[in-house]
Amino acid sequence: MTSLQDRRIDWKSPDAQKRLRKRYGADIRLQTFGITAIAVAVLLLGTLIFSITFKGAQAFVQTHVTVSIDLPRNQIDPAAIDDAPWRQIVRDNFVKMYPDVTSRSDQRELSAILTDSAQYIVRDAVKKNPELIGKRVKFTIPASDIYDQLEKGVVRRDVPADQRPKNMTDQQIAWFDQLKAQNRVTTPLNWGLVTNADSTKPELAGLKAALAGSAYALGVCFLISFPVGIGAAIYLEEFAPKNRITDVIEVNINNLAAVPSIVFGLLGLALFLNFFGLPRSSSLVGGLVLALLVLPTIIIATRNALKAVPPSIREAGLGVGASKHQAVFDHVLPLAMPGIMTGTIIGLAHALGETAPLLLIGMKSFVTSAPESLTAPATALPTQIYNWSDSPERGFTARTSAAIIVLLGFLVFMNAIAVFLRQKLERKW
Repeated sequence: MTSLQDRRIDWKSPDAQKRLRKRYGADIRLQTFGITAIAVAVLLLGTLIFSITFKGAQAFVQTHVTVSIDLPRNQIDPAAIDDAPWRQIVRDNFVKMYPDVTSRSDQRELSAILTDSAQYIVRDAVKKNPELIGKRVKFTIPASDIYDQLEKGVVRRDVPADQRPKNMTDQQIAWFDQLKAQNRVTTPLNWGLVTNADSTKPELAGLKAALAGSAYALGVCFLISFPVGIGAAIYLEEFAPKNRITDVIEVNINNLAAVPSIVFGLLGLALFLNFFGLPRSSSLVGGLVLALLVLPTIIIATRNALKAVPPSIREAGLGVGASKHQAVFDHVLPLAMPGIMTGTIIGLAHALGETAPLLLIGMKSFVTSAPESLTAPATALPTQIYNWSDSPERGFTARTSAAIIVLLGFLVFMNAIAVFLRQKLERKW
């Protein structure tokens, strides 16, 4: 019979050293693979963020031209401001800055430096302040998209004339340079990106309508999914009998959390639009569809938060004479609320970035003003990004990236709130 001494392993033998080297080598390879995977992920994420930021930064500033405009009383009737010849007023005052430009064709080419909507900008300013009539007023008017791109260096002036965009001849570039020499060209922060609604002109397009539409849709989503999701989770976790029916319900809830979002869009199209006849392309329908999308996530997060509360809390409440209802709502639910809020915020952040279900219910409309009600036509941030990315205008390329930056900012903010709530309010058991 072999003694224990004889069966001891000689760790200094060549075979033992070989096995050790093999084991250590496997550990080193695993760590190397893990570090490489993390480095590749960080590199790809950094490349994406850098690309979006580099392109989108151009949209956060906008080229403007300062023009002094006479507002004659003989052409502008205070009682009918809309009827004044605003296009002619703006063009005549802009052309006065170039006395040597006399032909009508040259004057039209000169006017192309300013945005086509310059007359509406001046008109709206006068409507807001009729006391400007009869005075000479300085206006900062956005330059047209191609000259905005020229000022930002996106469009190069040294390329042949036949390869430049339309309305960018050598003469027009010289006129624009003359404006720069007179310090009339500025590139201030583009507040219009968030204060303007959508427009066919890149230099005027903004996210106001999309932000309002997303806010309305998320509000409807929260008001429906939060109470319904928490109620369903409390019943399933605390009160429902454990039988085959509840097992089927739990399995379906878990499956719904993994269903592609476009399926919820099809459900919303069939149920809310075709069956109930709710207004198409409205924030109300968008919020209802997003509520269906978020409900499984909130239910699962709420159940996990309830499970995390120690059974002793329930037993203590029942032991002092509380009913099951009182033990759950007065003791268990307050302790689980930080986890519930975290799951809800993460679910709403998921809903904020969804595009496919909103496209199917028509929230991709061209909306030129912010919606004033839940049933008014509206768009949302993701669908606005989709529309701009599909536009052939070069100026929308930068605005698409800028809109993505805004969307990512909201997502990061919402997730930061979730992390803060978890760290500050979560109880450690």
